[in-house]
Amino acid sequence: MKKHEIYISGRVQGVGYRYFVYYQAQSYDIKGYVKNLMDERVKVIAIGENTKKFIEELRKGPMMSHVSDIQINELISTKEYEEFTVEY
Repeated sequence: MKKHEIYISGRVQGVGYRYFVYYQAQSYDIKGYVKNLMDERVKVIAIGENTKKFIEELRKGPMMSHVSDIQINELISTKEYEEFTVEY
């Protein structure tokens, strides 16, 4: 199973981006979480078999967003997630 730590930059806070990510995670059977960071980026931990397609959707974002950059780090971790959540 693939696990990624993803940082999304651009106009991604205050535009429904986290909930967009949540619904995409449900569509692609991704586990992990999404949360806003203090530096105006969004962080996503994504675990699943369909992470490539999921990340493609993150590049698009919802209508009011604008993604300027995505940083993707592949992780090796033993922490498991049972679902995908929106963290605050």
